[in-house]
Amino acid sequence: RFYNTQHDYYCGIDLHARILYVCILDSAGNKVVHKKIDANPDALLDILAPFQDQIVVGVECMHCWYWVSDLCLDYAFDFVLGHALYMKAIHGGKTKN
Repeated sequence: RFYNTQHDYYCGIDLHARILYVCILDSAGNKVVHKKIDANPDALLDILAPFQDQIVVGVECMHCWYWVSDLCLDYAFDFVLGHALYMKAIHGGKTKN
């Protein structure tokens, strides 16, 4: 099953233990935000807050995704967790959709 809901903005987060790479695209695929930040809730909220009720946040399933999920739940951001094996299959494919 795939997540098919349309949003005005899409946020992908590359999670690391101490830093996050955050990329936000609009519905046309234009880059709105592309930033490296510290891995803490306040820094992430500062970036996501202007897009409240218009954004979905997606992360890869790995050891440090729990706090991002909890943060999205607390602040009513839509959240999608991608399975690492499927993400690898998408990365290795010729089309990225």
